[in-house]
Amino acid sequence: MRWPGQGVTACGVGEREWAPLAGACWYPVDLEAKGAIEVTRWREGRRETRRVIVARYPYAEQRLKVPDTMVDLSPSDQARVARENARIVPLWRLEGPARFALPLAAPLADLVPHGRFGARRVFNGKPKSPHGGEDYRAAPGTPVLAPADGVVALAEAHFFAGNGVYLDHGGGLVTMLFHLSRIDVEAGQQVRRGQVVGAVGATGRVTGPHLHFGARWHGARVDPALLLAAHPAVADLP
Repeated sequence: MRWPGQGVTACGVGEREWAPLAGACWYPVDLEAKGAIEVTRWREGRRETRRVIVARYPYAEQRLKVPDTMVDLSPSDQARVARENARIVPLWRLEGPARFALPLAAPLADLVPHGRFGARRVFNGKPKSPHGGEDYRAAPGTPVLAPADGVVALAEAHFFAGNGVYLDHGGGLVTMLFHLSRIDVEAGQQVRRGQVVGAVGATGRVTGPHLHFGARWHGARVDPALLLAAHPAVADLP
């Protein structure tokens, strides 16, 4: 959602606040959000609010077959995932000055959609978390590109994501590039839009080579394909 207006100085939801982008407040909505959301903006010294009702979206179902060990985790693998999540979750609170502009650059030279954002995934017959990104089919070794300027927040191998790169673009936007065959950057490194950060692979929980491209904006899981569009579909608040 977007709330345009002259003189906007800050935006927020709940206790979280951020700066406007291109003169407007943007409110990313998490893929599992539903019900009432109160959004806030500060304009010309006044606090203004709107109440928005979010309906459940009918995402498709995706059935996948992977090794059983990637579905029914051993105690050691469960512990590993918990350690990795402890490193990942703090990234969703990052803010700072925005270093990106919309639309973002494509993470691959040629985007071939393969797995849709929000799909209700069923692994080996067992329902799991919805798909939090877009999957793009590509040959192993295909260069993976940074979608915007930023800093590498994490660059390491994880149980589910395989070799992954998390990029902090400021403005509350963190993008993720997963299942890489190799990682070409390291944590703390500055990257530029279009810079090669790794290569397509099939590491982690996958059914074949592809790039998983995800985005968290102000903590919300959003469809990164919308951020690649020249004219993204967005609802403007009056």
